[in-house]
Amino acid sequence: MPFLSYLDLSENHLTGSFEISNSSSKLENLNLGNNHFETEIIDPVLRLVNLRYLSLSFLNTSHPIDLSIFSPLQSLTHLDLHGNSLTLTSVYSDIDFPKNMEILLLSGCNISEFPRFLKSLKKLWYLDLSSNRIKGNVPDWIWSLPLLVSLDLSNNSFTGFNGSLDHVLANSSVQVLDIALNSFKGSFPNPPVSIINLSAWNNSFTGDIPLSVCNRTSLDVLDLSYNNFTGSIPPCMGNFTIVNLRKNKLEGNIPDEFYSGALTQTLDVGYNQLTGELPRSLLNCSFIRFLSVDHNRINDSFPLWLKALPNLKVLTLRSNSFHGPMSPPDDQSSLAFPKLQILEISHNRFTGSLPTNYFANWSVKSLKMYDEERLYMGDYSSDRFVYEDTLDLQYKGLYMEQGKVLTFYSAIDFSGNKLEGEIPESIGLLKTLIALNLSNNSFTGHIPMSFANVTELESLDLSGNKLSGEIPQELGRLSYLAYIDVSDNQLTGKIPQGTQIIGQPKSSFEGNSGLCGLPLEESCLREDAPSTQEPEEEEEEILEWRAAAIGYGPGVLFGLAIGHVVALYKPGWFIKNNGQNRLRGIRHP
Repeated sequence: MPFLSYLDLSENHLTGSFEISNSSSKLENLNLGNNHFETEIIDPVLRLVNLRYLSLSFLNTSHPIDLSIFSPLQSLTHLDLHGNSLTLTSVYSDIDFPKNMEILLLSGCNISEFPRFLKSLKKLWYLDLSSNRIKGNVPDWIWSLPLLVSLDLSNNSFTGFNGSLDHVLANSSVQVLDIALNSFKGSFPNPPVSIINLSAWNNSFTGDIPLSVCNRTSLDVLDLSYNNFTGSIPPCMGNFTIVNLRKNKLEGNIPDEFYSGALTQTLDVGYNQLTGELPRSLLNCSFIRFLSVDHNRINDSFPLWLKALPNLKVLTLRSNSFHGPMSPPDDQSSLAFPKLQILEISHNRFTGSLPTNYFANWSVKSLKMYDEERLYMGDYSSDRFVYEDTLDLQYKGLYMEQGKVLTFYSAIDFSGNKLEGEIPESIGLLKTLIALNLSNNSFTGHIPMSFANVTELESLDLSGNKLSGEIPQELGRLSYLAYIDVSDNQLTGKIPQGTQIIGQPKSSFEGNSGLCGLPLEESCLREDAPSTQEPEEEEEEILEWRAAAIGYGPGVLFGLAIGHVVALYKPGWFIKNNGQNRLRGIRHP
């Protein structure tokens, strides 16, 4: 193939050597990455003097690569060596390297010092040195490379910058800068004038966030989370698409300066020391999808006014001083957030009851998997920049920080408040709800039968309330229900014997003196039942335990099948006891 100019053999299991004939001299693009070639494959590659693009990432070779061997490839503009080991002498020396290099990817190459040869690459515009072991200060000459627009230094051990903090970065041409996951300390430098995406999360920066960020008219993504910044939030947060200041030590109010038409899509200021009220100018952020102010000291009423935001999907108010009713006493309106999927308001001081139709118009009732182009919620990643919204989720009894939340995930957490009255029947309209936590409130009345319609439910926590009556037997038919906790209520009667429920720990049902049946040890035999009925009741109880015990052995589904076969030997008993449950389900769809 004498005219072949593009060859991609990447991500296979090719081994051994790689031979190239002289007739392949027209080859300009060659990708051999993610294979198992020997180091010797590089020698024939060096004969391809017309190469412009070369990827040798993750070759899994036993010997390190000497960067100086690429000097004959003077036409080379793109070189990807990430995931390989490099010789120390070639990294830390002023080697002869292709001067036309524009893109150089050296991520994960076990580099421990800043490469000196980079200083001569005047045409370089994208440099990736992430996931190495480089320590110390970033040299000031890197900011003088005239065409450098994208620089990734993340996941190293940098501690500072050489040069003046006022000017060292400010005059650079860099537009995309990622210095996250390092050990930077002290004040944050003034960012480059043309900066678009700035990521510096998970460092130890201190002091104020520089006000110069407000003068960076191109700045779109500002992620300074997981640092030790103090002082107040700059007043220009409405200028940016993404603002993440999570887990710092910021004080004061959230600036009420979101102008009309603000482009903000993510605002995360959780885990700070913020006070005051939510700024009403947030209503100007019609594009906002993710709003998190959790773990602060904000003192406000429930922001029902935020339902005017047409694209809001995540609202997190956890652990603040929000108070009062969640709907005005004279307003029986529903929650009615048009696109809300996650509402997390736990550990505040909300009071009052919820209207019956509170969840009637919530979008989660019709949410579908893969409605969006991206797999993860809040994913703004590109080929040169990665950003995903981060959520603290209480799911299946565990409290976790989650960075990759699927776009179809939906959850409600009202736990740790002072809500009372009955759980609204309209909860059954949220058919695609995955997690619900109403624990540690003062809810009364029965558990709604409509829970049976929430067919995607995986996690349900109703513990620590004042619920009474029986647990609806229909809950046993929720096939995805992997976690349920109804402990410390006033429930009575027989625990539903669905496969997902009898596998729960006893602690999920304790604190209810009137409950019986698996997984509790209390039997459901009624002492006051007529003597003629005792054998039948006893057989019922034996069957429950037998089917459950078998289910724990060869598998839940197999155990249920055997339990069903045993039931067929008592057709009258089976029709009487199960027919009632079916009729109950029909009466309460």
